[in-house]
Formats: sequence, structure tokens, C-alpha cells
Amino acid sequence: MNENSQLTIIVPAFDEEKNLKVFLPPLLSYCRQNNWRIILVNDGSRDQTKAYLKNYEQEPILTVLHHKLNKGYGAAIKSGIRACETEYLITYDADGQHFLEDIEKLRCCLMDNDADMVVGSRKGLKSSSHFRGLGKSIIRLIAKIMMTVPVHDINSGMKIYRTDLAKKYLYLTTDTMSFSDVITLVFINNRHLVLEEPIRIKERTNGQSTIGFQTAFQTVMEILHIVILFNPMKIFLPLSIICFILTSIWGLPLVFEGRGLSIASLLGLILGILLFLLGLIAEQLSLIRRNQNA
Repeated sequence: MNENSQLTIIVPAFDEEKNLKVFLPPLLSYCRQNNWRIILVNDGSRDQTKAYLKNYEQEPILTVLHHKLNKGYGAAIKSGIRACETEYLITYDADGQHFLEDIEKLRCCLMDNDADMVVGSRKGLKSSSHFRGLGKSIIRLIAKIMMTVPVHDINSGMKIYRTDLAKKYLYLTTDTMSFSDVITLVFINNRHLVLEEPIRIKERTNGQSTIGFQTAFQTVMEILHIVILFNPMKIFLPLSIICFILTSIWGLPLVFEGRGLSIASLLGLILGILLFLLGLIAEQLSLIRRNQNA
């Protein structure tokens, strides 16, 4: 690797042979001009992606990694991050929707602001389908309810960050499509400077997106996992308070009437106490887990 290279573009690819033929040659040319590296991870593609990439075996700035089986979008990016040797890395989707010029745009934003991550924001751009747009909006809403999120497009596939921090937090990330959301939330919750910079996107011309309802569900679950890891009381305390409030609304009128505490009220009281205690236990476990990998 050229010692002067500061940036590596990591491209996860699954069944993207047609798109690779379109965007990979200009990406290589652009990276040669800027002295950047590319790590392309073939995530067990079933088409001719692997055969096509053999044409670039002698390309000095390109490193190709192959997964024998499809492991997932996040797993492909994680393989690329582990192999990355430059100070900064940027993730770049293989669906051909990104503009090359936005790579330099994000890099400049990160360098000028001494940021730890810059998210390529698609805010205001039309989603490829109403279903996907609705799903992303729900995910963003849930994330912002659960925690403070200073950026809009947390699930953008194009973002640049410091390689050392990315490697440090890999153990917290997932192998699925929710990787983009989770890595952003991890940076935010660890008090790193995360900024947002507008980017453009093109329409996908070849292949089909693998994002669906299952992906959205997995992402929501991973957001909850991150919240429980960093601030479990954000979930357990409100649930405990709700139980106490409902118990009071139901049980106090009976107590004032002299009829005593009902079984339902007693169960609600016990549940509220249990949820609060579970939150305290989760706080301690969260602290232990984070300190073990600090």
C-alpha cells in the first residue's frame, strides 16, 4: 500500500455484477488520481461477480475479498474495515447510486471540522419507493425517540469515518443491513463528533434492492439493543413509571373506598418494581460490557 494514501473506499457487493461493470472502472480511475485505496468485498455473490473481479487481480490500488457464502451487508463492510490500513475509510454502496464527487465532499467535511464521522445525507431526496421511504422514516423516528440523534439520515450507506474508531467498535455492530444505522448510533453514544453532509443519489439501473420489511424490523431491534447497551434506563424507567401510573389510576379509587388493594393493582405494583430493578441490573451489565472493550 502506498504510504501516502489516507483514504480507503470500502465497497460491499452482493450480486452486483452489472453495476460493478458500470461504476468500478470510473471509481478506479478517480482513486488513482487521488491516491486512494479500494477494498471490494464480494459477499458470496451468486452471479458472475467473482469472475468479473478476476480482471482486476493486478490492480495495485484494489484489494478484493471474497466471502464463500453470503454473510450480510454488515459482515462485508466489517471484513473491509478489518483489512483497511489507511487513517480514514468511506463506505460506498455497489448499487451504482452514488456520485464520485461526493467522496471528496465528505472527506473535506471530515478534515475541515476534525470530525470522527460524516454521514452522507439524502435528506429531501425522493426514496426509490414509498414503502422504503416510510420504513426509513419510522426507523429514524424510533431512533430519535430512544436517544439523541443529531443527524437525519442515520441509515445512509455512504459515510466516512476514522478507521481506528471503526475497528474499535466493530464488536458492537451487526452483520445485517442495519450496520449503517448501528455504527452511526455507536459513534454518537460514545460522544464522537458526527456530522452530516448532503449528497446526491442516482436511480438504481440494474438488480434489485434486498431491503424489505425484515430489514426494517432487524434495524429497529438493533436500535433497541444499542439503547439498552448505552442507556437501558431509557427503556426500563418509562415502562416502570407507566406501570405505577396505571396501577395508581386503577387501585387508588378502590383503596379510598375502603375495599383494599386489588390483585391487579398488586401485580402492577410488582411489575413496576421489577422493571425498575431490571433497569438497574441492565445499567451495571452495560457498564461492564463497555469497560471490557474500552
